[in-house]
Amino acid sequence: MSTSLDAGADTATELSGWASIRRLAATWLLPRWGEVAGSLACAVVVAASTALALYLLDPVIKSVFGAHRPKFTEILWVPAAFIVVGGVRGIAQVGQATLVNRVGHSIVGEIQLSLFSRLIRADLARLRQQHSGAYLSSVLYDATLIREGLTTGVVNYTQNALQVVGMFGVMAYEDWLLTLVVFGAAPVAAWVMRRFGKRTRKAATGAMAETSALSTAVMESLDGVKVVKIDNREAFEEGRVGEVIDRRQRFIIKGANARAAAAPAAETLTTVVTAAVITYAAWRGLGLNQLMVFLGALGAMSQSLRQLANLQTVIAEGLTAAGRLFQALDVAPEIADAAGAPALAVTDAAIAFDHVSFAYNPETPDPTWALADVSLTVRRGETVALVGPSGGGKSTLLNLIPRFYDVTGGQVTVDGQDIRSVKLASLRDQIALVTQEPFLFDDTIRANIAYARPGAGQAEIEAAARAAAAHEFITALPGGYDAQVGEAGARLSGGQRQRIAIARAFLKNAPVLLLDEATSALDTESEVKVQEALERLMAGRTTLLIAHRLSTVRKADRIYVIAEGRVEEIGDHETLMASGGLYARLARAQALNAPNAAADPVAAAR
Repeated sequence: MSTSLDAGADTATELSGWASIRRLAATWLLPRWGEVAGSLACAVVVAASTALALYLLDPVIKSVFGAHRPKFTEILWVPAAFIVVGGVRGIAQVGQATLVNRVGHSIVGEIQLSLFSRLIRADLARLRQQHSGAYLSSVLYDATLIREGLTTGVVNYTQNALQVVGMFGVMAYEDWLLTLVVFGAAPVAAWVMRRFGKRTRKAATGAMAETSALSTAVMESLDGVKVVKIDNREAFEEGRVGEVIDRRQRFIIKGANARAAAAPAAETLTTVVTAAVITYAAWRGLGLNQLMVFLGALGAMSQSLRQLANLQTVIAEGLTAAGRLFQALDVAPEIADAAGAPALAVTDAAIAFDHVSFAYNPETPDPTWALADVSLTVRRGETVALVGPSGGGKSTLLNLIPRFYDVTGGQVTVDGQDIRSVKLASLRDQIALVTQEPFLFDDTIRANIAYARPGAGQAEIEAAARAAAAHEFITALPGGYDAQVGEAGARLSGGQRQRIAIARAFLKNAPVLLLDEATSALDTESEVKVQEALERLMAGRTTLLIAHRLSTVRKADRIYVIAEGRVEEIGDHETLMASGGLYARLARAQALNAPNAAADPVAAAR
């Protein structure tokens, strides 16, 4: 199972570290340049005040331990200066944290919205290639890593880098020759930082991939919890998720170990340098004030260097997450409006398939064709049924009309207009879809019915519910139209969910109606009510329906028998029964298990 966010990464450009930094800055930092500049200015003040505080130690040590001890009033300026410097540093630290938090969290929100916007507009084929758990991981986890790297990492990195420069200035002021000796260790320190930075970046990449896998595994187990429980597979699922957690933990531990090892390595190097400084001071005969200030500056510099090493990890993780983010954002949907495409002009809402062929992976050397040279027509007021064996291509035909997928060959037209040449939104505005398992959002019944027309009034919503035979059960619920349906409509029965979906289609009032096994999952009583509602909904519309139970298509104007991606037979029920072909064989097979299968269930229930 793939765990990378970008199912289409092969078509996206993988950015280098510097390219990612430039793009991150241009996309999210420059629009907030005032706040970013303010936080960097605060970082400069913190670094400068830290260096100044150390510099002030020189006169303090001279006044306390020097041969000539000045009067108390002569050195009052030193503690006063300490207080001022400390106050300025504290104010700058608070300002820096406030600005960084404001910028960082607003960037997280924008990144999450950008990711969701790209995903919700992505091609259905791409979404089907990837588990939703991987998307969730990217929206929640990667955005936070980018925030840490882009704001906290960059600003704190700047502050600590400036503190290194400030400490260098203090040390050079005290003894420039000793400062040059100390900086002889700089190449070693840089090598240590690069080494641990590389290890932590590699660990971060692995941890991100396994975080996606963990989200996928957990969501998959919860989605299929009924199957898990009925087959007593709880222990298996625990083991499966446990394996992913173990893999993720290994990467996280590697990264943590690398960060943990960086600090002792830097401290060991600092200890060696400190020993060299003391040896040099003894040989050269440095004053106590010079030695103490020099050692204080060296200690502050080493601490800043350790922070820089840790911040390299934060920035590396942010850049890795940014690479995944930009790969996701750079994959443009293939199903999109053509340049200058006009809106669909609907007159009769007549649908025609003209020698249509389709393969889900047409770019493969030997593609499997889901449809091959299919032609059919549906006119306004007609009901056309698609029947045939499972996997024959019926659902694929239905999915081509709203351009969930685009044809590989031939064309689909509405009133003579190739649907690829018109605005996608205008095409879908003219289509209502009712499926076998209707999806309801975890919201009120009112919001679910009005989903396609959020501005609809209560009277219109109730009229749609009455037409769908749903008003009676809705008003009997606690809360009525304001009742919450639960996750995916779990608080309602299958028949109730289906009638709300039909009410949604009534309210949309689109001229084209697509029905995909809209009654096959219902009991007989629910099917009667739903079938009656569907008959009212189909009246006067261009209706294309899929049904496995042939009893539901007896009244269709035309029936297309689809098998192995081709149209095998065309006709009405009586004609096809008389021909003795595939349709007749399917009807007889159903009659073996259900003697009244050919009867109209609605009429039978009456």
